[in-house]
Amino acid sequence: MFSGIGMTELLVIFLVVLVLFGAKRIPDIATGLGRGIRDFKKAIKDTQNEITKDIPTKENLDEKKDD
Repeated sequence: MFSGIGMTELLVIFLVVLVLFGAKRIPDIATGLGRGIRDFKKAIKDTQNEITKDIPTKENLDEKKDD
């Protein structure tokens, strides 16, 4: 992902972010970003669970045959 970006470029990007947002806002931004990623992963997991819940499995088919 970062194969084309060297240490100097990362340092410049960090300094620009520091100047734009200030040292006090960076932890708030990181917290919000982490919370957003966590919520996104939870939504993906919930969606996958909903999809797989509706897919018939071998056990479900066997139970329906017995009825």
